[in-house]
Amino acid sequence: MGRLAGKIALVTGGNSGIGLASARRFVDEGAFVFITGRRQAELDKAASALGPNVRALQGDVSKLGDLDRIMSTIQAEKGRLDVVLANAGIGEFAPLGAITEAQYDKTFDVNVKGTLFTVQKALPLMRAGGSIIVTGSTTGSKGTPAFGVYSATKAALRNFARTWALDLRGTGIRVNVLSPGPTMTPGLEGLATDETRDALVDALKAQTALNRLADPAETAAVALFLASDDSSFMTGSEVFVDGGLAQV
Repeated sequence: MGRLAGKIALVTGGNSGIGLASARRFVDEGAFVFITGRRQAELDKAASALGPNVRALQGDVSKLGDLDRIMSTIQAEKGRLDVVLANAGIGEFAPLGAITEAQYDKTFDVNVKGTLFTVQKALPLMRAGGSIIVTGSTTGSKGTPAFGVYSATKAALRNFARTWALDLRGTGIRVNVLSPGPTMTPGLEGLATDETRDALVDALKAQTALNRLADPAETAAVALFLASDDSSFMTGSEVFVDGGLAQV
C-alpha cells in the first residue's frame, strides 16, 4: 500500500512546478488529489498527465469566492480533506525604491491572504491526523537582493505555521512549512528574461553547497514525508530542501 492510501489531498498551485510534482507523488502513493490553479489550460494538461485520481478545480486563492467554490466541491465530492498543501504563490524582483503598491498588493494577496484563507476554509473538512503543509522559501530566512516583498510574504507564512500549530492544539491536525531553495520550475524561469536566465541559474547554483538547482521531484519527496504519517510527531516545524543554501 502507498503511504497516502485512501487519503484526500488538496494542492493549490498544482498545475506546474513543485505543486505538480507533489500532486504526482501523492497520487503515486495512493491519494486522490484536487489541484487548483488560475489557468484552465494548464490545469487540464496537468490533470490529464496525472490520471484518474486527480480533479482539477480552476480558481485564484486570493479570491475568497473561488476558495468557497473549491471547498464546496471537495465537500460534495469527497466529504473531507486529509492533506492540504498550500503551495500557490507568486513573486517578482523589485529593489527598494522601485516597489509599487500594485506589486505589493498582488504578492501579499496571493502568498499571504491566499494561504491563510486556503487553510482556514479547508479546516472544517479536516480531521485528526490531518496534515497542513505551507510552502515557504529560503528567502523567508535570509536577505535576497530586490526580492524583499516576496521574502516578507514567506517570513509571514513561517510565523503562521508556528501560530497555527498552537491554535490547532488538541485537534490532531499538524501544520509544517516546506521551504525549497532554488528549484528549476516555470516560476523561477519567469523571474528572468531569455538573456538573463542563464546568469540567474548560475548565480543560484553557486550559492548552494551541492552546486546545482533542485528538481521539483526532490521537493515533492519531502512534501510526501510531511503529508504522511512518517511525520506524525512534527508540527510547527520548517523543513528546508535547499541544497544547503540557507544552512551553511
